[in-house]
Amino acid sequence: MSVTKSENSDEWFFSSDQYILSETDDRGLIVYANDLFCEMADYKLDELIGEPHNIVRHPDMPRIAFKGLWDDIQSKGFWTGIVKNLRKDGGHYWVHATALRKIHKDGRVTYLSVRRVPSRGEIEACIPLYAELKASE
Repeated sequence: MSVTKSENSDEWFFSSDQYILSETDDRGLIVYANDLFCEMADYKLDELIGEPHNIVRHPDMPRIAFKGLWDDIQSKGFWTGIVKNLRKDGGHYWVHATALRKIHKDGRVTYLSVRRVPSRGEIEACIPLYAELKASE
C-alpha cells in the first residue's frame, strides 16, 4: 500500500489509484473494512468490525455534515462529499466519500462507503467552511 505521512503535519495520504471501502449495518456498525481503511485509520480489522463507523469521525467535522449525509442517503439513496477522518494515533486523513444505501434481497439494509483521494483544492475549500459550521454548533 502507498500510505504516507506528511513531514510537516499529522496528515496522512494514500495513493490516488486506491479506494477505501467499508460497509456498515443499519445501526452504523462496521461489518466490512478493506485493508486500506485499516491502514489509513491505523486500526486492525478486528478493532473495527462491530464498532460504529464514527470511530474515525474527526472532531473538526461539523455535525451538520453528517446530518446532510444521512438525510441524502435516506431520500436519494446516496451521498457524496469531502470528509476529514481521525486516525487511532491522533493523525488525520481527508477523503472524497460516496456513501450508498444497499437493500439486500432479504430486505436487510447496509451502507457502503467508497472513498478516494480528494484534490487539494477540495480540501482547502472545506477547511474554512467546516470551521465556520463547527463554530456555530
